[in-house]
Amino acid sequence: MEKNKGQQLDIELDQEMADGVYSNLAIINHSNTEFIVDFINIMPGMPKAKVKSRVILTPQHAKRLMNALAENVHRFEEAHGEIKDYEQPTIPMNFGGTTGEA
Repeated sequence: MEKNKGQQLDIELDQEMADGVYSNLAIINHSNTEFIVDFINIMPGMPKAKVKSRVILTPQHAKRLMNALAENVHRFEEAHGEIKDYEQPTIPMNFGGTTGEA
């Protein structure tokens, strides 16, 4: 990271991407070369759900993302209190491929 000091990256965010996509489920699978994260929006009482977004990461980037997310959750909880993890009903994870964990 030290060698990148002083460099800036110009990141463009168009309006459609800025609107975002809501997700209340993430399914994660991996191979020896990549991690695949599918973001899904499940509606109560609906028998079917669609993948709304898929992100494919290298193993190294997946680990950096995990660390960054953990750090941000820690900061959020320090500022706003503990995030409660409520029990969710079991959802079948067989979307035509291997079983993932979220």
